Amino acid sequence: MGETTARSLRADAERSVRAILEAAERVLAEDPAASMEQVAAAAGVARTTIHRRFANRQALVEALASSAARQLAQAVDDGRPDTAPPLVAMHRITANVLQVKSAWAFALGLPAVPGSEADVIQQEIGRACTAVLRRAQADKLIDPSADLDWVRRVYYALIGESLHGDADGADPDTLAARIIDTLLHGAGPRA
Repeated sequence: MGETTARSLRADAERSVRAILEAAERVLAEDPAASMEQVAAAAGVARTTIHRRFANRQALVEALASSAARQLAQAVDDGRPDTAPPLVAMHRITANVLQVKSAWAFALGLPAVPGSEADVIQQEIGRACTAVLRRAQADKLIDPSADLDWVRRVYYALIGESLHGDADGADPDTLAARIIDTLLHGAGPRA
């Protein structure tokens, strides 16, 4: 009975933290200066609950950034960057990343604090991205002389523009196809 109660309390605490982080994303996206009390109200928890989970506003923002970065890393991993054919991996990863980035735009738009969990995760994501691009280069999808760091930065910019521009209501798969096509073929005429 004690173990079941402890598990139930942990599950309740996890749900509470998840609700707080989701509310923080919504509230801070609308008003980056919003207070912890505003976040607590949006999460439907008592002010004391949010203060018990997060020592201060900065701790809440750091937890939000880390949580969003972990979700982004999971989106990349779900695309099977090491095992799927490079073009398939690039498409899956892009569609997954678009979904996460659109849901967590505020948190993922924060500059990562050097050495923080979010920063470490973002660096790992960058390495995974470069590895997929290297595999695409080996498959002759990318020019052998292309600077893969530059290609990665252009890829990130295309994702960012897709999220900030008018996507005509396109779903993540359609946007991913546009991004990958633009990355690999540019805007020039087809041969």
